[in-house]
Amino acid sequence: MPKLSRRTVVLALPVLAVAGRAWAQQDWSAQPLQLMMVSSPYCHFCRAWRAEIAPGYAASPAGRVAPLFDVDVDGPFPDGLALDRRPRITPSFILLDRGTEIGRVEGYVGKHYFHPVLEEMMQRAGVDLAAS
Repeated sequence: MPKLSRRTVVLALPVLAVAGRAWAQQDWSAQPLQLMMVSSPYCHFCRAWRAEIAPGYAASPAGRVAPLFDVDVDGPFPDGLALDRRPRITPSFILLDRGTEIGRVEGYVGKHYFHPVLEEMMQRAGVDLAAS
């Protein structure tokens, strides 16, 4: 059996993580509304969003109604996903109802405007944020 160097193991970890996500099934019935963030590890705006918005997103009205999960722009994407078009801009925030896209915000508008823009998109899609 060949010996694995630390470098080989460290370089293989992202590949193994992506492969593990590819086999995972998304249960769309467990949480009908979800917000999918399409990001890239090289995206400056994705890092800014994670630093400025991510820590409080789950406690926000939008976060209580539509929990967030993250997908790499290069995939793999969850099974059963029905999008209007393939996301090419990072970050993109895609509102899903049982795996079907019902709204999208492309790009990061900054910490002062993110929640108002997201909530407006959710209201246009018929999501009641007051019920959260």
